[in-house]
Amino acid sequence: MSVGITIKNALKKFNENVIIPNLSLKVRDGEFFTLLGPSGCGKTTLLRMIAGFNSIEGGDFYFNDKRVNDLEPAKRNIGMVFQNYAIFPHYTVRKNVEFGLRNRNINSQEIKDKTDRFLKLMKIDQLADRKPDRMSGGQQQRVALARALVIEPDVLLMDEPLSNLDAKLRVEMRSTIRSIQKQVGITTVYVTHDQEEAMAISDRIGVMKEGVLQQISDPKSIYQRPINQFVATFIGRSNILEGEVQVESGQAYLVVGNKGRIPINTIEQKNMENQKVIVSARPEEILLCKDDTGILQGIVKECIFLGLNTHYVVELETGDLVEMTQESTIEDILSNGTKVSVTFNAEKINLFGKKDGINIMQGVCNDICIS
Repeated sequence: MSVGITIKNALKKFNENVIIPNLSLKVRDGEFFTLLGPSGCGKTTLLRMIAGFNSIEGGDFYFNDKRVNDLEPAKRNIGMVFQNYAIFPHYTVRKNVEFGLRNRNINSQEIKDKTDRFLKLMKIDQLADRKPDRMSGGQQQRVALARALVIEPDVLLMDEPLSNLDAKLRVEMRSTIRSIQKQVGITTVYVTHDQEEAMAISDRIGVMKEGVLQQISDPKSIYQRPINQFVATFIGRSNILEGEVQVESGQAYLVVGNKGRIPINTIEQKNMENQKVIVSARPEEILLCKDDTGILQGIVKECIFLGLNTHYVVELETGDLVEMTQESTIEDILSNGTKVSVTFNAEKINLFGKKDGINIMQGVCNDICIS
């Protein structure tokens, strides 16, 4: 069984220091939900409030319709996977996985059956009699995950579980975690500061900054239509430029630099007005021209051949440096110092109001609870 999680107006303080000022959130039953943000933004603090490890200074936490604020962690029926694995070094793999079941007074045969099931599910059944000091980091993390799941919790909570693994193992384990979560169907709240990891495994992502949820949506929506400049620069790479929107006879134009101007047809109707904007363009959304047909002139400062794609850094006439990714064709790769021009994919770039930093484009999705 899994549950939906509802948080209403959560407040967390350490003495007079407010970590989470007023946060509301709904995690759907069976969903893989990721809290993503920089170090110190409050994501682990919120996870520990859900688990019952941190006190709650204000607000209400529910598992389905049951308020859990005053329940001890052991009575919340959660599984927890930590950054440092937290498995017992003097126990074998089997005994580590059995641990939570033995504390629940389950008969021996049922303990064996459930343990065998999750050892096989996590593909560590051949390591059942081995101790942690003879295992790799990835194997130890599989043990920690099996131990968390074998008790059949209502909620699985994971606090940066892959941060101690090398790059190759991280990719392997995030695929494993995603696959197992879908097989088991358990509501999962996952904490990370790694945006690529969050994009790869999540049904929805909540981006946090200074204890405040900035945007909640699926990975594609957050990447393509970030709600504000912070989300745009935190998720993936983005080139930031200053520009201006000019509206003439119902048509909006983006002006960048002295003469650069392109029509923009994806601005929300309520935002159709002359205004200063911040332009956010991902490397794949800037188009490189080998002649002067682009809206801004520039000079190639760096060229890196990456196989399928070539990565360019171009200094624009405005003085800005922009990064772009172009499909590689060996004979067409440009050398440093080459004069070029650039333009933008007008359908995909994002524009933020200069005053408030909020996205003025169509298609911005945000599932944040207001109350």
